[in-house]
Amino acid sequence: MDEGIVKYRCDWTHAEPSVAESIADLMEWRDRLHEWGLIGVYDNGIDFGNVSVRLGNSCQFIISGSQTAHLPRMGPESYCTVTEFDFEKNFLRCRGPVQASSESLTHAALYLHRDDVGGIIHVHNPKLWRQLLFKIPTTRKEIPYGTPGMALEMFRLFEEENLGDRKILAMAGHEDGIICFGGSLDEAGQVLSAVMN
Repeated sequence: MDEGIVKYRCDWTHAEPSVAESIADLMEWRDRLHEWGLIGVYDNGIDFGNVSVRLGNSCQFIISGSQTAHLPRMGPESYCTVTEFDFEKNFLRCRGPVQASSESLTHAALYLHRDDVGGIIHVHNPKLWRQLLFKIPTTRKEIPYGTPGMALEMFRLFEEENLGDRKILAMAGHEDGIICFGGSLDEAGQVLSAVMN
């Protein structure tokens, strides 16, 4: 099992955390999702799940750090800013107290493809995943998480499976993985809540 492992080449600069007030919504949503058991850690110690928000009108974004999902509550010291990425080179540049999440290239693809995406939630839930698999836009099983292939798969789902309207997808090759997005984290959370009820 290679869950939680960063697969892209990363240029990480250690830097001060974001100001807490500027990421209050991000921290609140992340801790709520952890409380619901949708972000956390498997019995084998591997973390799962992450959240991010776009910075202004850019393609830069703040995302929960790699290997932080086990923490019940997270302060600004557990988030990282992604400043640059290149799918073809499987490369990502980030700065912050921690390195960016292993799923950061997938978040980058969504922000790049749609400038109306302001927040992204990636959770794991076995029951919900089985219920939704192939009933909502679903990535191909052979596409591993955290790779340029998964980033490109986001583009395919927009073109072929109406992802832009649905705002939710299941990851066939990333067991239990579900991604929701919206103009804000609140909207992404509403998309998730709608399928959980």
